[in-house]
Amino acid sequence: MAGTGDDGATGTTGGAGDGEGIAAIVVTHHSATTIDDCLARLRAADGVIAIRVVDNASGDDTVAVVQRHAAADPRVHFIANPDNPGFATACNQGAADAGAAAAWLAFVNPDCLVEAGALARLRGHARALGGGGLVGADLVGEDGAHDPAARRRDPDFAAMLRSPRAARLDVPADPAQPLQRVDAVSGALMLLPRALFARVGGFDAGYRLHAEDLDLCRRVRAAGAGVAVANDVVVLHVRGVSSRARPLFVEWHKHRGLWRYFRKFEASRRGLATRAAVLLAIFARFPLAALRSILNQVQPSTGSRGSP
Repeated sequence: MAGTGDDGATGTTGGAGDGEGIAAIVVTHHSATTIDDCLARLRAADGVIAIRVVDNASGDDTVAVVQRHAAADPRVHFIANPDNPGFATACNQGAADAGAAAAWLAFVNPDCLVEAGALARLRGHARALGGGGLVGADLVGEDGAHDPAARRRDPDFAAMLRSPRAARLDVPADPAQPLQRVDAVSGALMLLPRALFARVGGFDAGYRLHAEDLDLCRRVRAAGAGVAVANDVVVLHVRGVSSRARPLFVEWHKHRGLWRYFRKFEASRRGLATRAAVLLAIFARFPLAALRSILNQVQPSTGSRGSP
């Protein structure tokens, strides 16, 4: 089911009327606690000419909140999926629904709360990456802690077998670089040209949840475009909103996503023994990760994606 506001959207400032407008794509699932603030901020954001919300079968008041925003602002359209096809599929749905009017796509988690100029500044940084690359922001939690997923290197699963330290993908922030090139940024907030998104085929819908951002960033780089984090654009990331609903589901698909990523980008370079060891290492970790997620239900959760 899809819903829209009235026709005749009005853009905001910051490049909305010069063919450089931004379409913000938000994927929700049990996101009622933050989606109101998220959409209010996106509606006030510079350069945003379209907002597409794709809901993956929320059982709370998420859709009702989105409908209120759609009724008040013609830029807001929503798609209410009757089931949960996954984060990557929903992102692709939102991008397709946005059409060609916006030159830029910003994928924004419902628990990311942007300031008015944040997306326009990311667009400016993306232009600096050789005519348009993929850019993320410096994500900071309510406690002031910086999200390590905002700056990452590619996983090397064979190296992880040799040393647990290789499992840490985070890259230290370089304060001397407002725009720091990295292998990957967090899918909680990323902006790139619509043409580049189309050229690489969008998100890989084979991922249900997690690792699809690592995959997209890798394919963007393979296509010759840059990936970077804007260290001077700070965005509040509340975290944990959606993943509190189904922690076991989240952990299972997180591990499935890691295995899919390994099969796509590394397995062909490894022997049978290494491939078997990686498979065992990934899924042997699942019970412990699942138990930790269950225990976290009595405490503030630390994991989040827009669509578990």
